[in-house]
Amino acid sequence: MPVKNRFAELQDEITAWRRDMHENPEILFETHRTSALVADKLKEFGCDEVVTGIGRTGVVGVIKGKSDTKGKVIGLRADMDALPIHEATGLEYASKTDGAMHACGHDGHTAMLLGAAKYLSETRNFDGTVVVIFQPAEEGGSGGREMCEDGMMERWNIQEVYGMHNWPGHPVGSFSIRPGSFFAATDQFDVTFEGRGGHAAKPQETVDTTVMAAQAVLALQTIAARNADPIDQVVVSVTSFETSSKAFNVIPQTVQIKGTVRTMSKEMRGLAEQRINEICNGVAATFGGTVDVTYIRGYPVMVNSDVQTDFAAEVAKSVSGSCDEAPLVMGGEDFAFMLEERPGAYILVGNGDTAAVHHPEYNFNDEAIPAGCSWWAEIVEQRMPAA
Repeated sequence: MPVKNRFAELQDEITAWRRDMHENPEILFETHRTSALVADKLKEFGCDEVVTGIGRTGVVGVIKGKSDTKGKVIGLRADMDALPIHEATGLEYASKTDGAMHACGHDGHTAMLLGAAKYLSETRNFDGTVVVIFQPAEEGGSGGREMCEDGMMERWNIQEVYGMHNWPGHPVGSFSIRPGSFFAATDQFDVTFEGRGGHAAKPQETVDTTVMAAQAVLALQTIAARNADPIDQVVVSVTSFETSSKAFNVIPQTVQIKGTVRTMSKEMRGLAEQRINEICNGVAATFGGTVDVTYIRGYPVMVNSDVQTDFAAEVAKSVSGSCDEAPLVMGGEDFAFMLEERPGAYILVGNGDTAAVHHPEYNFNDEAIPAGCSWWAEIVEQRMPAA
């Protein structure tokens, strides 16, 4: 396939971009160096328009095809930000920034979309317009939402949008996808119980917040065990338990618990929020204390559109020969905000036998570059075939 051959030729160049970004990771919206690199490359490629500052530090490039008989516009999105992790790979191009690391492969995603943009700018063998989207702050910052709120979809009349993520543990360059709900909604809760502190030798004179909060931690597990339909997906995890006193002989005045909720539907998301409030308030009242519950809604469920998912899978088969059905993923992905704005699909590309994402020994596999770039390019050329 010509596309694959061209990306084999470009692989060393794309790899060099990727490793430069890996060596210089930036977190959340602080992707100033990366955004500038991306913008410079897009201008160098000859994109028809390059705009910075969308979603604070996001970058958008516009590439017009040889013709435009139907007014079709497709968006392709890659994330740029790193994680606050100290790298432990020992690579010669390891992070030079202490406490920051590309531990999720966003350097690879950005490099692959840049490679596709270079090819599409060279050939323009399609009928319509492609908008390449480079997004900051995927790792908890809702950069995708901010780019949408800046009017990105309307400004360039984007009609469909596609995203990709590498996937350790799957053969390099293989693909997998699923229609409908794919990645989970990711919410947080922060609960503070207040009682009456006192001497541990006189518990009868106190309202014991440690006992109160411990009961709540156990009761929260009944949301999945007794409130949710067994065929629905919900995870309620308490991840922090902190008392206001650290002494051996003091019953604390307050206890704070924190955690995360992962769900795959709007209905289950609403149920989890409701039950967390009811359970914590009920436990506090039972023990004679009070409680403050803060529930923070994060990324929504990421939902792949049926038509675009089928198309994305067929493109993947044309590139690698097959496309498996992906499992449900209880992790979050803020491409969900873009899929709420426009129909589209998100696909996984195999990263081989590497450490898991978000691990200090993770590294993006550069051997996946030709397949990833080819999928991006084929999405454009097959969805908007040249007139």
